[in-house]
Amino acid sequence: MNIKIERVSATPGALEVIDKLKNRFGPLMFHQSGGCCDGSTPMCFEKGEFKTGDSDILLGEIADCEFYMSRDQYEYWKHTHLTVDVTEGRGSSFSLEIPMGIRFIIRSRVFSEEEYEILKREDAFRVDS
Repeated sequence: MNIKIERVSATPGALEVIDKLKNRFGPLMFHQSGGCCDGSTPMCFEKGEFKTGDSDILLGEIADCEFYMSRDQYEYWKHTHLTVDVTEGRGSSFSLEIPMGIRFIIRSRVFSEEEYEILKREDAFRVDS
């Protein structure tokens, strides 16, 4: 049995906002901010507007949108599943949802030992060590 453990997902509310943003802007991408502006928040951009590089890791996809995080920040979050959610209130970031009077947030939970072992064993997520 091949079990795939996702590192990132989204709530129904977040998926609804993502769909609205995709209808307006086209393909999107996310990057988990490392501390500027709103602190550590998921930031949504038009695909390709945020330049990723060797210091960024692709965690997965939500609603067909790539979700990246810096390699340094990943070291703190690698034991957790991230869930993108949405809340009322304007953030101070450059994320596309901000003019809507809402902002994306992260909810997290620590992977179970079994989940984390599956991630490591199956190399479900490739990171250069």
